[in-house]
Amino acid sequence: MQLTDFNPDIFLQDYWQKKPLLIKNPWQSWEDPLEPDDLAGLACEEGVESRLITQTDAADGWALEQGPFPETRFGELGEKQWTLLVQAVDHYVPEVATLIEPFRFIPNWRIDDVMVSYATDGGGVGPHFDQYDVFLIQGLGRRKWQVGALCNEDTRLLPHDDLRLLASFDATDEWICEPGDIVYIPPGVAHNGIAIGQHCMTYSIGFRAPSRSELIGYWADDLLADMKDDDRYGDPALKLQDNPGEIQPAAIDRLHKMVLEKMADRDAFARWFGQYSSTPKYPDVDWRTEAAIGVLQIRKNLASGLPLYRNPASRFSYIRQSAGSVLLFVDGACYTCADQTSAFAEQLCVQVRVELDEKFVGSDDVITLISELYDRGSLIFDNNR
Repeated sequence: MQLTDFNPDIFLQDYWQKKPLLIKNPWQSWEDPLEPDDLAGLACEEGVESRLITQTDAADGWALEQGPFPETRFGELGEKQWTLLVQAVDHYVPEVATLIEPFRFIPNWRIDDVMVSYATDGGGVGPHFDQYDVFLIQGLGRRKWQVGALCNEDTRLLPHDDLRLLASFDATDEWICEPGDIVYIPPGVAHNGIAIGQHCMTYSIGFRAPSRSELIGYWADDLLADMKDDDRYGDPALKLQDNPGEIQPAAIDRLHKMVLEKMADRDAFARWFGQYSSTPKYPDVDWRTEAAIGVLQIRKNLASGLPLYRNPASRFSYIRQSAGSVLLFVDGACYTCADQTSAFAEQLCVQVRVELDEKFVGSDDVITLISELYDRGSLIFDNNR
């Protein structure tokens, strides 16, 4: 799916992480990639993250249920205003995964997933704000979007155990979205979506932004795993001091240096971050095929024209090295690639359907890499595409 009359350069310059934007149906041809019944079916499956939000007459006005749901649950809701939200639908429905492709002008490592929501007339999740960028694509039906002020951690919320809803919300802009329309919301901007009509579907493409505390915490955890217990503070040039209670500046300098020396290794940080940021959203899900196939079968499949695709649940990115090689990161694993393999690794991070020209097909290293990624479930051959 492609966007028309949309300039990524202008968008990044004027809107990205700056202000909301309504983009009126920019698709060459818009068609809903998912039916409501299929979304409900996913919400009934084990291992699929889903939520049901209903608007009630209770004091706080909202109730949240976590999936999976019995098939009978949706028929029990009657005329209530309710919203079903299913995370990472792109992992399970290739047609939904294609919605990400027009937004690949944002780096791969920033992309999170496609959440899909279905709401009845008047349904929504209430006024709130998120800590990430999101493109909200209107599918079936219509939805009114209201946007408000910039929020932060000091913004007052309703006292609700499960939902982070704003205690007060004043809309500064309001748009009615029809199928194919897109609303972009930057981090921290208050917004509220209300379904118009009985059937309303929205596809939310979310983008990750690690917090400083996440980076420091997880990076430190990774460093600690490789540290030796006998790597300790030493002061062989210690001199007598006037007051034994003083922690002297020289000691602080040495202690501080002990910490910074480890954390200042940029190359080690880059490798760690590549692995950390490419870890799948649901790392416990096993996407491997029932039986691994060898290099010979890989060559046969490619020679017969069998399509090779990246698994929509997998994450691909790379870091270019100074010597011309690249570090390829796929689903938390790191592969050092050189020569033909480095060129293939860069191409692999661009394509969803993996196209191989003759120079790649003839490279043993490239075929070996494909075999390893296939055995991990990161690449798939698909007879049905």
